[in-house]
Amino acid sequence: MRHLKTHFHPDITTLDNKTIIQRLSTRSITTQGNRILLMYTERYEDYSLPGGGLDEGEDMIVGMMRELNEETGATEIQNIKPFGIYEEYRPWYKPDYDVQHMISYCYTCEINKKLGESNLEDYEKGNGMKAVWIDINEAIAHNQLTLATSDKKGMSIVRETYLLTLIAAQLNNNNYLQKTTWK
Repeated sequence: MRHLKTHFHPDITTLDNKTIIQRLSTRSITTQGNRILLMYTERYEDYSLPGGGLDEGEDMIVGMMRELNEETGATEIQNIKPFGIYEEYRPWYKPDYDVQHMISYCYTCEINKKLGESNLEDYEKGNGMKAVWIDINEAIAHNQLTLATSDKKGMSIVRETYLLTLIAAQLNNNNYLQKTTWK
C-alpha cells in the first residue's frame, strides 16, 4: 500500500528518548459521485472517515469492515481496495508512554446505499457522532473552517482533512477522465 504522509503533531518536537505506543487503525472511503460517507462529530465540529483501531491480531480488512459497520450500519461491503497509509505521531496522555504512533490503513469500498443501524461506542455517542452522506468539498471546507476558528477541534482533523483533500482530487480526476472523449 502506498505511503501518503507522515504527520507530527506540533507538540512532538523529537522522538529521542520517548516511549512510543503504536496503534494500527483502518479508515473506509465510500463514495457516490461527489458524496462521501463520513462521521460527523458534534463535539469537535468535524467530519472524518469511518474507522478506528484494530483489535489485537485482527486482520486489516476484517477490522475495516467491522468499524465501517459499527459506525455507519453499512452492509454488503465489497470491492475493497487499498488507498494508502497515513502515519501520525501525537501526544499520549496516559502515564506509560509519551507518544502515540498511529498508522491508518485506508481502503476504498462499495456498500449497500441503504445504511442499517449503527452500533456506536458510548464515548462516540457522547461526542455526538453520526454517519452522514455529504458532498466531499463541503466536508473539506467545513473542516478547514474548524481548523482555522474552533478551539474544540480534535487531534484527528488534520489527518482527516488531508485525506479528504486527496480523495477529492482523485474523484475530480476520475470525473474528468470519464467526461473526456479520446480520439
